[in-house]
Amino acid sequence: MRNTKMGEEEKGPKETEQSPDLPESSAGASSLRRAVESISSLISLSFSIKIFAAKWNTIRTKLEDLNSGLAAVQNCETDENPVLLGLVSNISGTVNECHGLARRCVDLSYSGKLLMQSDLDMLSAKLDLHARNLTEIYNAGVLTHRFAIVVSRPGNGACRDDMRFYVRDLMTRMKIGGAEMKRQALLNLYEAVVEDDRYVKVVVEQSDIVNLLISLLDSHEAEIQEWSAKVVSVISGFGSYKVVLIGAGIIAPLIRVLECGSEVGKEGAAKSLQRLTENSDNGWSISAHGGVTALLKLCSGCEGGDVRAELVGPACGALKNLVGVEEIKRFMVEEGVISTFIGLTRSKDEVLQINSIEFLQNIASGDEAVRSMVVKEGGIRALVRVLEYRSTCSCKVREIALRAVENLCFGSTSCVSVLIRYGFVEQLMSFLRNGEASIQELALKVAIRMCAKSEEAKKALGGANFMTELVKFLDSKSFEVREMAAEALSNMVSIPKNRKRFVQDDRSMGLLLQRLDPKQGNSGNKKFLFSILMSLTSSNSGRRKIVHSGYLKNIEELAEAEVSDAKRLVKKLSTNRFRSMLSGIWHS
Repeated sequence: MRNTKMGEEEKGPKETEQSPDLPESSAGASSLRRAVESISSLISLSFSIKIFAAKWNTIRTKLEDLNSGLAAVQNCETDENPVLLGLVSNISGTVNECHGLARRCVDLSYSGKLLMQSDLDMLSAKLDLHARNLTEIYNAGVLTHRFAIVVSRPGNGACRDDMRFYVRDLMTRMKIGGAEMKRQALLNLYEAVVEDDRYVKVVVEQSDIVNLLISLLDSHEAEIQEWSAKVVSVISGFGSYKVVLIGAGIIAPLIRVLECGSEVGKEGAAKSLQRLTENSDNGWSISAHGGVTALLKLCSGCEGGDVRAELVGPACGALKNLVGVEEIKRFMVEEGVISTFIGLTRSKDEVLQINSIEFLQNIASGDEAVRSMVVKEGGIRALVRVLEYRSTCSCKVREIALRAVENLCFGSTSCVSVLIRYGFVEQLMSFLRNGEASIQELALKVAIRMCAKSEEAKKALGGANFMTELVKFLDSKSFEVREMAAEALSNMVSIPKNRKRFVQDDRSMGLLLQRLDPKQGNSGNKKFLFSILMSLTSSNSGRRKIVHSGYLKNIEELAEAEVSDAKRLVKKLSTNRFRSMLSGIWHS
């Protein structure tokens, strides 16, 4: 039965050989086609085998690789190469033997398990030998391409086995092919993993493919190196697969590409390193292979422009991830990284700007000595420049810069003075008036920090008419915004000059007092509002305006409701010549 079946399987290729459509077919080409078709048939048959599953999975993988290798050879001029023809003949013999073993496993007609296991092991070793011999023939350069390689990818919704077969076909072409075949296979693999995440999983689950990709990063062919780096950069974007790349030894080859590769290759390597450094545990390995130095070299010399931004951006991002390792941070500081990244804030590329600003913020976080270096080397001036209203920076960049100001510039009153000197108060006013909601909230937070840190800041903000803008936010729909506005205003009216300004602004006084209406549902926590009014009662004009405002009854109602801040305010207003103006006399 087995001989009949094999005869039937060989009949197809023989008839093809005699077909009038292929008059140019040689005996060698026909035998090659028959071998490919026979292996394909055997792979299909192997899926029906239910016993010795692990061994047959291994054999099927080797058959797939061998099939891809022979298919690749079909794309070449064989010139009746005797060595190749002899190998194809040997492969056909092994495939016939494998068909017999497969049929006996399907029919459960073998004589013993141990004997069958031994036969399968010997078969596996033969397939390995055939694959090595085929690779040697291809690498010897005796085969030349007859036409461009076109590998068909399975359609959308393809089953996992079809995807796996396609990926291993590409892998074989990468292994045995010349430069063009490798380049085309890598291009096809890149397109597959970019367009369908499932292919990433297929690649990662097969360690030999990952190892091959890593080895191709050291290729002397620029395009092969570039496409390998691109494929790896895609895989490194999946958190669960990073450990596979690290375990396979990806870091050293990536750093070699970063040091000596083409611009496109370096870009792919930098993207991979940025993603791999999101786990700080990888920092030491990158540092040990000279990666920090290589990344710093890429970033230096690019300050102020957008040249190579697609490369420098991810390099900057990788360094930003590494500053969490204290020893690496110290090394960076010694290498002059702060001045480099202050320069990079002037880039016109948004990603590079964001990475550079966040880097400065991260490296100075919790380290007063480094924070002082950032300030000394012009970090505050750089941030203020990013925030200028004439700047073409996006809203996102401005928001990040404003956060950096909040985190970097309130370590000392001298930093606040520098901010004021560079015109930051006017920028803050502009954000309050015209900024988006997120920017306005940040501006309020920064205003609170400034007032809490410096009397100079309170005076500067008061002089810039900041209090008038703050009063408007007391009617915000957001409880947090109302609270921040009230807190900032409370800080500002704590100094006499600002109190005088505020009392003279009848509209602002009226809006403030309206917020104390017990019937208003959105008035929120009134602690800061009463704090503001208590400060205003320090002057005769302030007390007089409160008493004559028409809102005194609201304050009295709150006092009657046992609101302690309201009771204290009424008591303050009840003293001396204002006592008679009140509708009642309050005692605590």
